[in-house]
Amino acid sequence: MTNKEVGMEVQEQHNTIHWFRKGLRFHDNPSLLHALRTSRHVYPVYILDLDFMKDFKIRCGANQWRFMIQCLEDLDERLRKYGLRLFVVRGSAETFFREQFRRWNITQLTHDVETEHYHRFRDAAVRKIATDAGVEVVNYVAHTLYNIDKIIEYNGGTAPLTYRKFQKVLRDFGAPPQASEMATAEHFANCSLPPEDLHDEKYDMVTLEELGVKCENPFKFVGGETEGLRRVEKHLQNQGWITQFEKPKTAPTSLLPSTTGLSPYFSVGCLSVRYFYHRLNNIYAKAKDHSLPPVSLQGQLLWREFFYVAAAQTPNFVVMAGNPICLQIPWYENKEHLRRWRHAETGFPWIDAIMSQLQQEGWIHHLARHAVACFLTRGDLWISWEEGQKVFEELLLDADYSVNAGNWMWLSGSAFYHQYTRIFCPVRFGKRTDPNGTFIRAYLPVLKDFPAQYIYEPWKAPLKVQEAAGCIVGRDYPFPMVDHEIVSQQNLELMREIREQQRQITLLTLEGREDESSTSTDGGDSRKRKRPVHPANDDEIIKVVVTTAL
Repeated sequence: MTNKEVGMEVQEQHNTIHWFRKGLRFHDNPSLLHALRTSRHVYPVYILDLDFMKDFKIRCGANQWRFMIQCLEDLDERLRKYGLRLFVVRGSAETFFREQFRRWNITQLTHDVETEHYHRFRDAAVRKIATDAGVEVVNYVAHTLYNIDKIIEYNGGTAPLTYRKFQKVLRDFGAPPQASEMATAEHFANCSLPPEDLHDEKYDMVTLEELGVKCENPFKFVGGETEGLRRVEKHLQNQGWITQFEKPKTAPTSLLPSTTGLSPYFSVGCLSVRYFYHRLNNIYAKAKDHSLPPVSLQGQLLWREFFYVAAAQTPNFVVMAGNPICLQIPWYENKEHLRRWRHAETGFPWIDAIMSQLQQEGWIHHLARHAVACFLTRGDLWISWEEGQKVFEELLLDADYSVNAGNWMWLSGSAFYHQYTRIFCPVRFGKRTDPNGTFIRAYLPVLKDFPAQYIYEPWKAPLKVQEAAGCIVGRDYPFPMVDHEIVSQQNLELMREIREQQRQITLLTLEGREDESSTSTDGGDSRKRKRPVHPANDDEIIKVVVTTAL
């Protein structure tokens, strides 16, 4: 149904539950608009099912819970201005709907479309309950730029697994649909709630205390649509920055996000990707020239869409076993190495500072994500990308089922990315953009008094320098857990052998180098290499950029 058709609908007299999931917003929320335009009573509902999260191993850390509750509080506050409220439900969606359809005399259920397999499983169960109860179910696509199922259908029933193939499909589709209008007082005017339901304390806001969660970390991201829209407007005022934005040219060592910092808001649906996409279009249309995908801001939204499409069609997308597009790599199992990586104890200050920032703030720059992901997997520790994915899912504010898994497969060299010979150096890469170690000093205060000469390699500092800095390596800060030069070369040889053995899997996400930017990649076939390839040094910059951090 088009936005125009939605706008022309005749006011009906439904009793409607609008089920908020990721679309925690008033703008570009066509299912919410449909509920408001066709109903007398509207019950806005958010369902918090901890057992569901446990069953499907959905991880959520303290920073995420705080951000999510802020989003829900913002949404509730906005609803109350128009005489409604947010009903926060604890427990099973199926149980809730089975009971409340009857109790509230519900005749209609509205919600947006989800793409994750576990949400589709739950939606099917809820739809069956609604059908049995005589409740009409209406939903709209709003969390993605396009209808993911239609993209797959157009591509012959399979997901395009390279960015170039994906772009070919999108050229036929044209621009994404326009965002629907903002829900305003006019839309809410004819909707109400019975007084006894409006004041029902059973569905009051969830708190961190109720969840048994403590979060004392300072935060740079306040949850909610109000803050998300404020940030969008602030960025869009700088049109020169918007038009010239190129993802690889942003700084991973900046103490404030050098990208937009909008990804947490897109992840939970406080911001609409369609809204942002078309606002960018308006700016591009007035510019003499502007950056283009894949490195432009619109390109980052398309990368997000690409991974949503791939995840919707690929079995076992978030694991290696049974995943048809993922190399089956015999990763090492080393719980102590994994623990030290997670808790910023690798002995490499650049890596540890990034992981410390992740723990504290729930956000790190996309190139910083590249660095720590490469270190954990193919670069140094040779530990499965699944383990890193779990940590990011728990700690990142913008953790996303599709994008998180896609990026971890990419960065570990397991799928999509074929410049596997490019390995981030855990010393030189950070030093290139932050030679004085300002970022390290901020997030690893134990090293703050080291001279710049040694801040990236404190183990090389003479004992007198360490004593003067108040930090003895091996006592106050660990020695490096591996010799990067040795293990990175060993891992490179392992990866080369594995890719040769599993060449057919590699080819699924490879298009004859057309998605590659580097002239040194061998496309997975070591026999065609004209010169030996070594791990990347500090002068080499990976130009193929994927996004988890707008």
